[in-house]
Amino acid sequence: MQRPCCITFVFISLFLVSSYGEETDNKVTNIGAIIDVDSRIGKEEKTALEIAVQSFNNNVSNNHKLSLYIQNSRRDPLLAATAAKKLIEEQEVKAIIGLETWEEAALVADIGSRARVPVLSFAVPAIITPTRWPFLVTMANGDSEQMKCIAATISSFNWKRVVVIYEDDTFGGDSGKLALLSEALRDVGSEIEYRVVLPPLSSVSNPNEVVQDELIKLFNVQSRVYIVLQSSLPMTIHLFEKAKEIGLTGRDSAWIITDTISNYFDSFNSSVISSMQGILGIKTYYDEGTNLYKTFYPQFRRTFRDENPEEDNFQPSINALRAYDSIRIIKQAMDSDENSPDSLLKNILSSNFTGLSGEIHFQQHKLSHDPILRIVNVIGKSYNELDFWLPGIGFSKNIGYVGNKSADFTGTVIWPDDSKLVPKGWAIPTNKKPMIIGVPARTAFEKFVKVDDGKHPGQKKYDGFCIELFYEVLTVLDYDLIYQFDPHNGTYDELVHKVYNKTYDAAVGDITILANRTTLVEFTQPYAATGLSMIVPVKPERSAWMFLKPFTTKIGPWNNQIGTALWFTFSSIFFAHREKIYSNLTRVVVVVWLFVALILTSSYTASLTSMLTVQRLEPNVTDIESLKQSNVKIGCDGDPFVRTYLEDVLKFKSYNIENASSEYKYEGEFKSNHIAAAFLELPYGKVFLNRYCKKFTTTAPTYIFGGLGFVFQKGSPIARDFSRAILKLSEDGTLMSLEQKWFAPSPECSANVTEESKTNSLSINSFLGLFLISGATSTVCLLLFLAYSLKRYWHHEEENNAGNLSLVDEGVLIKAMRVAKYIYNGKICVQGEVSAAPRVPDIYEWSSPTWDYDRSSSHISMENLEVKSQAETEIGIQLQVHN
Repeated sequence: MQRPCCITFVFISLFLVSSYGEETDNKVTNIGAIIDVDSRIGKEEKTALEIAVQSFNNNVSNNHKLSLYIQNSRRDPLLAATAAKKLIEEQEVKAIIGLETWEEAALVADIGSRARVPVLSFAVPAIITPTRWPFLVTMANGDSEQMKCIAATISSFNWKRVVVIYEDDTFGGDSGKLALLSEALRDVGSEIEYRVVLPPLSSVSNPNEVVQDELIKLFNVQSRVYIVLQSSLPMTIHLFEKAKEIGLTGRDSAWIITDTISNYFDSFNSSVISSMQGILGIKTYYDEGTNLYKTFYPQFRRTFRDENPEEDNFQPSINALRAYDSIRIIKQAMDSDENSPDSLLKNILSSNFTGLSGEIHFQQHKLSHDPILRIVNVIGKSYNELDFWLPGIGFSKNIGYVGNKSADFTGTVIWPDDSKLVPKGWAIPTNKKPMIIGVPARTAFEKFVKVDDGKHPGQKKYDGFCIELFYEVLTVLDYDLIYQFDPHNGTYDELVHKVYNKTYDAAVGDITILANRTTLVEFTQPYAATGLSMIVPVKPERSAWMFLKPFTTKIGPWNNQIGTALWFTFSSIFFAHREKIYSNLTRVVVVVWLFVALILTSSYTASLTSMLTVQRLEPNVTDIESLKQSNVKIGCDGDPFVRTYLEDVLKFKSYNIENASSEYKYEGEFKSNHIAAAFLELPYGKVFLNRYCKKFTTTAPTYIFGGLGFVFQKGSPIARDFSRAILKLSEDGTLMSLEQKWFAPSPECSANVTEESKTNSLSINSFLGLFLISGATSTVCLLLFLAYSLKRYWHHEEENNAGNLSLVDEGVLIKAMRVAKYIYNGKICVQGEVSAAPRVPDIYEWSSPTWDYDRSSSHISMENLEVKSQAETEIGIQLQVHN
């Protein structure tokens, strides 16, 4: 196996030495190159190295000449290590260039470090350790920025799950690219769903069969976004040919390849390009407009075509440009007077110029700058260049104007099958493989989801608000969704877990969005708000003291306000004030007070009327603490989350929580006093109260949750489509119409019921308190009056009948009649009480209508006297005012 390698080595070295062998005065430095001469990339690198060496040797000002010795590694790390050892020991090379894979570079770097020979590699690991390989210098850039670019592209198209494909290297690794990609995807909310690890091409005898077996497994994976992380060119050809053959490159799929492949697009022939139609690639950008490139490109094209007439593409790859620049690095490093290995390494690491591949400056033994990347789209026999990726900035339409940048990918992509529609990146259901949707078969409230047996054995009928909403969503989607319902007879947590473990593709029903569930599955936009509310029985608000309800304790200190307010209000209603008002200021004050009294009287009347005529229901239980303190039982629908919330958050004892499997059982539980309250999620509580609004009500604070939504697998693009559809249905009123259809109030709870007045008619109980006060006051006053009247009667009898013993012998009945007649016929008048001044009414005097008609003329005279005196007094007051 080494003989062809040695033949190549002798031929190339003799060719280059002969071109300048006559220059005996110049120092000749041997340089080794280890490349895969049999591959297209190796051929490009060989041509670029020859051009670079010849260009520098032909410069008459150079004191050093270079002699290039090339070894063929065939991408085999062991052959590369053997070649490196031979170059160092036999040709005494001062530096080694090449090494396209990290497996080759790692082994050769060990040999070079021991021999103190600098090694310039075209491959780079995720992390390079200068202390382990002190003489290794990488001409390639790290992969961190490229993985960020891929992740940003994934995010721009809203793909949540991807499949990673890579060819395993000899050491069983991926050069650290997978870890970098996983981290970058996690930062944008995406993840790797599946990995396809292809064995090294050199280790398989039938690569087509191996590749096909691995790709067929992808049909069981939901994601249709494929990222080819790393692969040799021969393995890449097998990969895309088989992917196209078995149908993985259709319009529902998206392929992205890294620069380990796309950098060699210019090297692919038309047959290979045809199998990669519609894919996106990440390429390292280099400027084709520089004078150096314009000088190099014609030489490369001519030489490469002469040496490789079988090739139909003569565009150099990035590795060819790096090969050219590596010769310049070594040439400049050798211009120094010091020729020790350490000084040569130091000069190499001190390089600072702009070459064909870009800026050349090293830091930590690798290129210090992150490269500008270019996103390309394979179309036809070539590719179109789309957006740039600027390190630390993001996507941009060009590299000269940083302000023209975007957070998302903006280029127009032609996807597989010449489609301009962005692929879903997800396995779209078909008739052969429909979407399996789980539906809860046992629900407490059938208005949401109801599963019945169909007409035929094994057939099911699905109905309810959630099912009809699902049908409405399907009409909004811009594609046909092939699905199949499957009844689920377990809990809601089990239903969600079936979506998580991919037993179901989705779940449709009244499924509450919870934090722990969102870590497992993808929820749609909530179509209903939800939370936990407390339902309790109600009773009519009827009180004997209803007439006191309009008053509050804030109207003023009770000890000086109650009497004034009551007297002024009731006197304004029942009496006309007869006092004479002589001052205009007094009249203004009285008018204001009368207006205030009118407002107070009207407000009290309106408030009391509303309380008496409009039915008011008050709950039996008003707060949760009273339930816990009374140690009564409560009900719920049995959802594990609700029970957990009642126990852990609201601190109810588990033995006090009863499950009710149906909405129709709650009423019976309340009637039997088995439960004192029920805790239902808001949509269920709304349905329950629409049916039993006269018997139950909601009270206490509402504990808000995430809402009700449909469930899909993590990363499913169909979940986003459903969310947009639900928002659209909400905006155009369809969702509200469905709610009115399914959750309309029962007839007795409708706002248009005309029997309300009968239910709220007044009864004696409405005024019982008022009657009690009135009766009690009248009774007390009557008793006081009787007591005083009897006292005056006996006193009168004693004065008028002193010494008359015949009265003592009167019977009880006669005495009672005498007392009644005395009370009925008149009042006691005390002689000598008449005066010219107006009399002050005596609260102990009492008169009756009968007595007014039977009074004697003497009494009438006194009354006339009193009126006269009063008139005279008023005239006197008026005269004083005029004076």
